[in-house]
Amino acid sequence: MKSIKLFAFVLIAALAVVSCKQDAAKDEARESLGQADASTNANLSTTTNVNGQTATAKPAEPVPVGPLTSVEFAETSFDFGEVMEGEKVVHEYKFTNTGSEPLVISNAKGSCGCTVPSWPREPIPVGGEGSIKVQFDSKGKGKVGGQPQSKRVTITANTDPANSFLTIKGKVNKDENAVTPAAPAS
Repeated sequence: MKSIKLFAFVLIAALAVVSCKQDAAKDEARESLGQADASTNANLSTTTNVNGQTATAKPAEPVPVGPLTSVEFAETSFDFGEVMEGEKVVHEYKFTNTGSEPLVISNAKGSCGCTVPSWPREPIPVGGEGSIKVQFDSKGKGKVGGQPQSKRVTITANTDPANSFLTIKGKVNKDENAVTPAAPAS
């Protein structure tokens, strides 16, 4: 009976140690992802767990560390109406740093390759204003009678929550007289 109790105790202790090591490994992985240099391995990271298994994954979006602030956008959604396929729409989303610390935008990413944001790289002082320009390229997005489009841009900054979202939407028409290239002969 004593040997069963001793075995159970050793088993529980071993599980507790393994669990703590896994938590520590996860914390190290989170820290390394948050502090990863852009030049390291082209957006991929490799982690190894306590069992020796490795996994390669794309790191999470960079979240700024340090004091948090707040941002207020004049508008978070823009409807460009109707455009003809192939037109590019550019809209500027204005914002104000309404917090008590400088605003640092670490990333802005469109929901697809047709939506490209550009944002200020320098910190925006308390009370300062800035803007994020978003370009939507309607090439290949239209249809006769109009094709509704709605694209989202995710802004990552030292705010709580870390992500803010902007939307650009409208309808893309295709010229019904446009000639569609024939498929190449096989």
